[in-house]
Amino acid sequence: MDIYKAITGKPMDKHELIRQSERVYNFQKVFCMRMGGGKRIDDVPPYRAVGPVTEEEYLSRAERYDNLLKDKIGVDPTGKSTAEKMDITRKYREDQYQQLIDAVYDRKGWTPEGVPTIEHLKEIGMDLPEVLEVVKRFL
Repeated sequence: MDIYKAITGKPMDKHELIRQSERVYNFQKVFCMRMGGGKRIDDVPPYRAVGPVTEEEYLSRAERYDNLLKDKIGVDPTGKSTAEKMDITRKYREDQYQQLIDAVYDRKGWTPEGVPTIEHLKEIGMDLPEVLEVVKRFL
């Protein structure tokens, strides 16, 4: 923060540094929205990242995935086909990711669809007319 002050001549503490980084995230979100993206659906990881994708992949790590089913999901994998176990695992992981998105959006001051709220933009000093114009289209 001393470097920032030396370069800009303006003091900055850790709280303002965090506030500025928050403005960056919100600016990126609004920019993506302006370009046609930035919605909740755009924050979903690719199919491959949620895995397992193929039965071969599941079987190569069957013990790990079966333990996940038993220990985390509460499903006994005994007697289930690999396809059934993959489906249960994927649904669990996708649900966990959606819960994570909900928590992150709430903490960032965004709606459940990932749109920054006008109140939050005002709070961080980003309630510029051009920004609000974009956001209002999605609220």
